[in-house]
Amino acid sequence: MGSGMQRRLLVEGFGYLAIYCLTVPLANWMIDHVGTTCVPDGPCLIPVAPGLLAPSGVILIGAALVLRDLVQRRLGVEFGIAAIIAGALLSAGFAPRTLVLASAAAFLLSEFADFAVYTPLARRRLVLAVVASSMVGLVVDSIVFLWLAFGSLEFLMGQVVGKSWMVLLSIPFIAWLRRRDARLGLNPV
Repeated sequence: MGSGMQRRLLVEGFGYLAIYCLTVPLANWMIDHVGTTCVPDGPCLIPVAPGLLAPSGVILIGAALVLRDLVQRRLGVEFGIAAIIAGALLSAGFAPRTLVLASAAAFLLSEFADFAVYTPLARRRLVLAVVASSMVGLVVDSIVFLWLAFGSLEFLMGQVVGKSWMVLLSIPFIAWLRRRDARLGLNPV
């Protein structure tokens, strides 16, 4: 692979990394500040399906699960792991301590679950790898986060549905990326 292609991979990878690192703290900030309804001493909520609400950061966390996979695809496993840790650390400055701790624990556990599913599938079936790993990660993230942040799984279905929307919306982009990479001869790191 030529230096132009290598540079392209790095630019894309670091772009995904930057966006990923911003999604986690922004999602944590949104939980206390953005929503159609804000529960007293609880999260701000958004509708994710008819009659179904979820804490407002749900959409960004769904996107983060996909972005972490793209970071690993472009920059490698080490950057994927570093992204998980960086996202958790960055959230500390944007949300109350209980949300930060719940988010960090949930994100670390869910992203490593995502990582464990994505890594063996990614070279052969990119779209399947992203969807399967993100679905595993979003369930783990939802359970751990809701339990630690609010002591309840009341919004579990909303969390799962909200995050799933972002995973589903990413499928056309992931499929396009896979086809483009194949056409250009770009291989995952």
